[in-house]
Amino acid sequence: MHPLLIAAAASYGALAGSLLVRPGYRLAVEPEEPWRSACPAGHPLGARPRGWLGTGRCAACGGAGAGAVSAYGAPPVRLAAVTAVVCAALAVAVGARPELVVWLLAVPAAVLLATVDFAVQRLPDVLTLPLAVAVAAGLGVAALLPGAGGSWRGALFGGAVLTGVYFVLFLINPRGMGFGDVKLAASIGVVLGWYGWSTVFFGTLVGFLLAAGYGFSLVIAGGAGRGRTIPFGPFMALGALVALLLGGLAA
Repeated sequence: MHPLLIAAAASYGALAGSLLVRPGYRLAVEPEEPWRSACPAGHPLGARPRGWLGTGRCAACGGAGAGAVSAYGAPPVRLAAVTAVVCAALAVAVGARPELVVWLLAVPAAVLLATVDFAVQRLPDVLTLPLAVAVAAGLGVAALLPGAGGSWRGALFGGAVLTGVYFVLFLINPRGMGFGDVKLAASIGVVLGWYGWSTVFFGTLVGFLLAAGYGFSLVIAGGAGRGRTIPFGPFMALGALVALLLGGLAA
């Protein structure tokens, strides 16, 4: 156990999570629509990076101008808490191994993707594709450092295989599996493949089970889930987190 490492990871997660409100609002739009560039009152949110990272307050109108709470029901404190807890849990499971840096850097992107997917059932390419490249490159560096707990070759194979599996599922049932899920599978596969094929299988299975449970709960709650697609990205990420924690503990 590394108390200072865990505290540092939690602090980083809280800070990173609090800055996800604005990008979540800007990216939570329907397919083919441009990213939001103004608050609900019409005030421009500014250029990068300041216009993309922030708690969602608009300097011009003084309120929650980025519309984050009304857009997807996720106030800054909730995003900060979720990201902090995930980062702290990873620090507990992985410890001071080099891959922890990669996991911590990937967490805010994963939380942002889950938030946007829950809001509009969309996983933007601007997040999924760079995330896949970043985790693969980051793990390549981690594999060169002493104390690494996984295999870079396994990570690359995991990413390729899981992407292929999700692509087949997309071809079989494009209404139930979006192409954004296929792109996210590349990152998920790379992350899980680092700790081996059993981790890839377990994380994938948990994601499907969680999604099925969520869909079933919607049906039980009043039939809202019948004939309706559900956002699958958040459950892919959550299943990966569970497997990653176990893989980190076992490494």
